[in-house]
Amino acid sequence: MTGPTAPDRDAVRALAELLRTWWELSAREGRPKPTQQSLAGRLGIDQTTLSRYLNPRHPSTAPLRTVELLHTVLRAPAADLPRARALAEAAAAGAARKSPRPAGTAPADGPDATAASPQAPSAGPQSLVPVSAPPAVPAPPSSVPHRTAATRAALAFLGVLTLGGGIGLGWGALAHRAGQDGPPVAAVATPAGSTASGWPLARKGDLLWKARAVQYLLRAHGHDIEADGDFGARTAAAVKTFQAAHGLLADGKVGARTWSHLIIRIDSRNAPEQAVVALQYLLDNSGTATDITGIFTPSTTRSLETFQRDRALPVTGVADRDTWRALLTAQGPGIHR
Repeated sequence: MTGPTAPDRDAVRALAELLRTWWELSAREGRPKPTQQSLAGRLGIDQTTLSRYLNPRHPSTAPLRTVELLHTVLRAPAADLPRARALAEAAAAGAARKSPRPAGTAPADGPDATAASPQAPSAGPQSLVPVSAPPAVPAPPSSVPHRTAATRAALAFLGVLTLGGGIGLGWGALAHRAGQDGPPVAAVATPAGSTASGWPLARKGDLLWKARAVQYLLRAHGHDIEADGDFGARTAAAVKTFQAAHGLLADGKVGARTWSHLIIRIDSRNAPEQAVVALQYLLDNSGTATDITGIFTPSTTRSLETFQRDRALPVTGVADRDTWRALLTAQGPGIHR
């Protein structure tokens, strides 16, 4: 196994130095610098691992997601994030190059390579399992047992169908009653962090994409809130103000009803800058490469149409309600501190 090349080592060291700088300079505006123990707890990793990420002398490559989370938690300068991402990707690529699959390891879904190796000794005649010739007339002694087994299998199958039909009718009646007298019965469990309608649930303590989506859209509605990717007390207060202004329950949580008022339909005639930033950020974060400029350019329209096509949505190039919901649910699991 070959060691890392000089550029790989430089990227790992430069990344550790940058992360260390973020941590050292995080004490500002009256906030104390977090201890490594508390910081590791917020990141969901152990303190030893974090210490290696922050040590330029004996560095360890921090994953891209951890780098982005550190940037948010430590409130590092926004201008540092592109460089940090590039360093993390370069260091990860170097680690992948120096960790080839061990020799002699069989592919995950294939037979052992040595089984088909031309150098492997061939099995002798004595190792072959003898196969006796079938009888000339393979008739069973009696066909009655076979008919009985077949009949039993058919009856069992009919019983399963009957039972399944009964269960289905029961669930249908229950769902019908629930639709009349209360909230509908969910046929499938709702994923954690989502509402029953498929919209994600954003709340105080959320980091990265959930927080930024809410913050960009609040800014589009005229709220003076920093889009720092940290759903803290100021963001929660702004959400409550927005909810009260729209006749919603002012609980500071962004669920289906609040999202429905918060999103803005974007097309060529209506494209508020901060709403477009939210759209471009979510498109890019979902894997559809998009420049984040705040301007609804033809390039953004093409990215939006690509996303809609990939999600089997009407390809309109318009960010409507269904497109916003699909964008939000395409972001992956949220991070909550």
